[in-house]
Amino acid sequence: MQKILPFGGAALLCLVLTTSRAQTVDSVTNKVFSFPSRLLARLQKKTTDLNSQLTQQTEAYLQKMARRESTMQKKLAGVDSNAAKSLFAGSAQRYAALQQQLKTDTGHQGQSLSGAYPAYLDSMQGSMGFLRQNPQLLSSAGGGQLSQLQGATSQLQTLQAKMGVAGEAQAYMQQRKQMIADYIAQHSNLQGVLSSSMAGMNKDIFYYSQTLRQYQEMWSSPDKLEQQTLVLLNRIPAFQTFMKSNSMLGGLFNVPSGYGTPQGVAGLQTKDQVAALVKQQVGVSNVAGAAQSAASGGGGSGGAGMDALQSNLQSAQSQLDTYKSKLSALGAGNGNMDMPDFKPNDQKTKTFWKRMQYGVNFQTSRNNYYFPTVTDFGLSLAYKLGNGNLIGVGASYKLGWGNGIQHIAFSNEGVGLRSFLQIKIKGTFSATGGFEYNYTTPFASFQEIKQIQDWTKSGLIGATKTVSTKNRVFKSTSLSLLWDFLSYQQVPQTQPFVFRIGYAF
Repeated sequence: MQKILPFGGAALLCLVLTTSRAQTVDSVTNKVFSFPSRLLARLQKKTTDLNSQLTQQTEAYLQKMARRESTMQKKLAGVDSNAAKSLFAGSAQRYAALQQQLKTDTGHQGQSLSGAYPAYLDSMQGSMGFLRQNPQLLSSAGGGQLSQLQGATSQLQTLQAKMGVAGEAQAYMQQRKQMIADYIAQHSNLQGVLSSSMAGMNKDIFYYSQTLRQYQEMWSSPDKLEQQTLVLLNRIPAFQTFMKSNSMLGGLFNVPSGYGTPQGVAGLQTKDQVAALVKQQVGVSNVAGAAQSAASGGGGSGGAGMDALQSNLQSAQSQLDTYKSKLSALGAGNGNMDMPDFKPNDQKTKTFWKRMQYGVNFQTSRNNYYFPTVTDFGLSLAYKLGNGNLIGVGASYKLGWGNGIQHIAFSNEGVGLRSFLQIKIKGTFSATGGFEYNYTTPFASFQEIKQIQDWTKSGLIGATKTVSTKNRVFKSTSLSLLWDFLSYQQVPQTQPFVFRIGYAF
């Protein structure tokens, strides 16, 4: 009995551990698929929107490039018609073909991996493929998830295809730019004819490269729900096995079936066998080196082969370091190694809503014979023109505090409507101008402020200093000193200088 108990205890322990592991996997699986509808719906919407935006932007730039080349061809034809036909032969057809491919290529015929490895896209495609092969994991939430899964998978395939076409379009644009630039460099008399069109082409290609990189970054930023799903999926052994043979990297390296199992390594060389083979080859080199040294009258050394091997390794390492430094200097990995010959607009490639800036600001005026102490609270909505320049509108509410610490009384002292323009001068300083309408009479009801003739005008000019703020809510703080040159016309006259503090988010 004593000999059986340990075995029975070990078996029981193994059973408990196996059951616990199975329960853990089941628990993880349940967590993963407790919110698949939200995940699939969000993923499908995200990829659909990105597909639409990428298609629209790429088509616009392809059409713009085709028009530029057509203009350049007409200009060159006035100087050399044969050169114009040769230099621009087939470019219009290629631009049209890329546009058509962008519209029709949905990726369902398979898409090979090219360019930078899209890790997040590969993970999401693998997740969708794993769910397709395991539909029973979706059965608990209703059959509608199968259609959602198919829709999300289709959009992912389309996105991969469109990114591939966009990459081809970018490469072709850069190829055409280089070809035309080389031709102009060889014919100095054409610089005046084609220089303006060439400058426009440089800008278009630069901004398209920035746009494409921005879309790649947008896609490579998973939200919290997607991150949680991938983390939980990676805890399932079946998903890990699936990704080894079905991911883009798996297809790239042709991972064989049974990879990682004892059957999968049968017949392959072991580490000891490879080490013995290297030792044997080094030994042969040692003998050859010794013989050569003896024939030449030298002392000979059994370490000649090893010295040669180490020398070759050091030379290879040195050459590799040189290549790495060159690639680093060129900016490898960013998808665009061209340096612009103009000052780029840092907002041009962003969407309309990404260029909007929301802000709050306030200013306080001291009490005088006519007015109590008033704090002006404002809200603003600005559009980023680029390179620190803004144009926007806003509204304000004037809150009265009374006439001193001993006479505190809250009151409605007025409202205002604003428009403003901010132009960057240097560094963090900007020139600021604005025009405002202000209602500066105390009121008890908003019905009292409807008469426009009771509003006063303010014209503001001055300077603003903007400081970046490392805050989760506010991105920057602005300090503005403004002169109201219309204040002298107001009755009663208001203070001519205004100091405002603002926060942008």
